[in-house]
Amino acid sequence: MKNNNYCIIMSGGIGNRFWPYSNEKTPKQFLDFFGTGRSLLQSTFDRFNKIIPKENIFVVTNDGYAELTREQLPELSEDQILLEPIRRNTAPCIAYASFRIQAINPEANIIVTPSDHLILKSDQFIADINKGLDFVQHHDVLLTLGVKPSRPETSYGYIQVCVDKVEGVHKVKTFTEKPNRELAQAFVDSGEFVWNSGIFIWSLKSILNAFKTHLPDISNKFNDGAHLFNTEKEKEFIDSSFPFCPNISIDYGVLEKADNVFVIISSFGWSDLDSWTSLHDASQRDESNNVNLNNDVIYIESSNNVVATSSKKLVVIQGLEDYIIAESDKTLLICKKKEEHRIKHFMTDARFKFGDEF
Repeated sequence: MKNNNYCIIMSGGIGNRFWPYSNEKTPKQFLDFFGTGRSLLQSTFDRFNKIIPKENIFVVTNDGYAELTREQLPELSEDQILLEPIRRNTAPCIAYASFRIQAINPEANIIVTPSDHLILKSDQFIADINKGLDFVQHHDVLLTLGVKPSRPETSYGYIQVCVDKVEGVHKVKTFTEKPNRELAQAFVDSGEFVWNSGIFIWSLKSILNAFKTHLPDISNKFNDGAHLFNTEKEKEFIDSSFPFCPNISIDYGVLEKADNVFVIISSFGWSDLDSWTSLHDASQRDESNNVNLNNDVIYIESSNNVVATSSKKLVVIQGLEDYIIAESDKTLLICKKKEEHRIKHFMTDARFKFGDEF
């Protein structure tokens, strides 16, 4: 049974929300944020390798990150690292990996996971994943893991849960992507909503049928080359076909349209680390609520800050409250935490004025 279980790790993001600590050359999934000696990608692999045999784990990433992925995951063979020639969001990424798995094992059950999430309660997480794998083995469903919300977070997607259950697993009523503060608070107060973790479980047959029904353009494109998957001509086919796939997420393209979506409500200490604020909340803090990564910091009359440097160094901060101080290579960013949504603009300005190296 276990040999029918596979995992797809999506690892193609460019990490610009954590610029300049994370950048297009070395995005966040390849960084060790918590001083464990393992990057977020490596930690994700370690987590799922407790459940899935390593030969059944695939990483989908961009062509430009092939070497970094090989360096960080030498456990994987060359054909377990699937390379996208261009970024096309999560639906084409999942379709590509699913068709590859179909060429190996048409009876597969598949876990799909981002490469850059934090899971604090490993035992609970493994129990929920195993429950999900058993559920999709016996039901034609698309299953997601939903996380009980602890606050009215506006940067996460929300899932409204039906009262209806099948073997203790709830049917999904609606998806809502990144609500405003007032709506997020109403969701939390209602008790009917959970955060969408972006971790999915389904049988290969169920997801391929869903693509055929809801994203026929993608399904037809990969079906045309299905005989080339897991052969020497696969990469040539992907390089020529993948750029013509629509740029669409699996949430918008499939899950919001399908009527067989279910959710396991989980509580395994989850964060998707999508912002400096979420990193601050997930990290160990000092008595003044400061967080520092990969450095020694002296805080003087300072609180609620995040300090991240690319190499070990002493940083002295005086008189700052609620700031991000991030450094990498030739770039230093000092930014108010509440203004972190502007970091993408700062990065664009730096590139425009001083070139791509920034």
